[in-house]
Amino acid sequence: MSLKSFFAIPFAKLAIRGVKKWANNPHHTQKKVFDHLIRKGKLTVFGKDHEFDKIQSYEDFKQRVPVADYEELKPYVERIVNGESDILWEGKPIYFAKTSGTTSGAKYIPITKESMPTHITAARNALLCYIAETNNADFVNGKMIFLQGSPVLENKNGIQLGRLSGIVAHYVPKYLQKNRLPSWETNCIEDWDNKVETIVEETINENMTVIGGIPSWAQMYFEKLEAKTGKKISEIFPNFNVFVYGGVNFDPYKNKFESIIGKKINYIELYPASEGFIAYQDSQNEDGMLLQLNSGIFYEFIPADEFYNEERNRISLEGVQMGVNYVIILNTTAGLWGYNIGDTVEFTSLHPYRIKVTGRIKHFISAFGEHVIGKEVEKALNDAISETDVSVSEFTVAPQVNPDEGLPYHEWFIEFEKEPDDFEAFAQKIDASMQQQNIYYFDLIEGKILRPLIIRRVQKGGFHEYMKSIGKFGGQNKIPQLSDNRKIADVLTNYLIN
Repeated sequence: MSLKSFFAIPFAKLAIRGVKKWANNPHHTQKKVFDHLIRKGKLTVFGKDHEFDKIQSYEDFKQRVPVADYEELKPYVERIVNGESDILWEGKPIYFAKTSGTTSGAKYIPITKESMPTHITAARNALLCYIAETNNADFVNGKMIFLQGSPVLENKNGIQLGRLSGIVAHYVPKYLQKNRLPSWETNCIEDWDNKVETIVEETINENMTVIGGIPSWAQMYFEKLEAKTGKKISEIFPNFNVFVYGGVNFDPYKNKFESIIGKKINYIELYPASEGFIAYQDSQNEDGMLLQLNSGIFYEFIPADEFYNEERNRISLEGVQMGVNYVIILNTTAGLWGYNIGDTVEFTSLHPYRIKVTGRIKHFISAFGEHVIGKEVEKALNDAISETDVSVSEFTVAPQVNPDEGLPYHEWFIEFEKEPDDFEAFAQKIDASMQQQNIYYFDLIEGKILRPLIIRRVQKGGFHEYMKSIGKFGGQNKIPQLSDNRKIADVLTNYLIN
């Protein structure tokens, strides 16, 4: 054991004491965050427009601050982009995290001097929780890689602009600088194919111990390593035991990962967003991720099935329940107020508060009134995979409303790494799980409004080719796993196996 790993364990245990202190006092912690936000917000243009000086309670806040998405906050953001100060938060942001917008092109999410450290602290604490729980810090002696966007930043009226993962790359602690891969030059490569090839060359002979990134892009990296060496990842990197990921439900991909790695490893799930670092997995033995209550974010929640109602129940943390699908709303030290990031979550624990991401409020299928959400399709696929050696690289689901013949159906586009022996039986397992989870879907099948789902086999690499075709290949881009229209599905038909 090196000195670095020896001292990492007591350091981790000390840091986690601080985490437990606020996690065990959740409502007091959130009240402090709320009061701080209102106090600072009073001095901003947004605060004056919404009478923050009259806010004495959360009920007052709800009456004055509406739930908003980027489009509704955009007039304020544009004033910041144009160089104005004290608009959403005091002063100016130090960064804009650039993300892809759905209706307005690029979105510029402000990151302030106060909000930036919370991203770094949360990521650090995720690893420290792992060390404190397992008493294993050996990985700090090896090399670590996080597949991410380019750290090259642009300048927008004196504010640095880039992808969140590229911004975070500037904050790797000094004590990890020697452990970090790839090189800065490689990380700056924009072309993703070229970047991954170069990363393979830089890492293939290194002692890799921690690898992180969106699973589909990490899988691409693993496949290139395997193709180059003819070996399993565990043979190339025998000390690789921790994979850090975020952005998707990992369960459907787990079989494929463990097959290509060649052994079981530990996983740490993160929930970072440009708008704030929301949660991370704090235990290998508990379901869900610890909600970050002291990270400058005051959380609100709206039951997903009420979200589009004229009257909807908007609640703080104190009112949440287990087993309810909520739209998560953020108020942050970056100046986002009543902000709907579009994600839905469910609580897996109330002591402490842990969550899991269940999907996107705009990513659902209800072409026939079935109200299918991401969590349901992910569980259905995982249920079908669980007792087989089938492995899946990627998938998405869309409704087929006007088939050439027969009843409408849900169309599942799946890229298999290891195909089922019996596709019909596999589809039936998925469909049975869907019917069990979703009573509306069950009723539509029983009532002969829908027929059981149909699987379309996507050729190997087909999803990557699709992402290239829409200009979103690599980095932090990921494909929606279900949608209420045929926009993705119709393009994917070009990449099917006949």
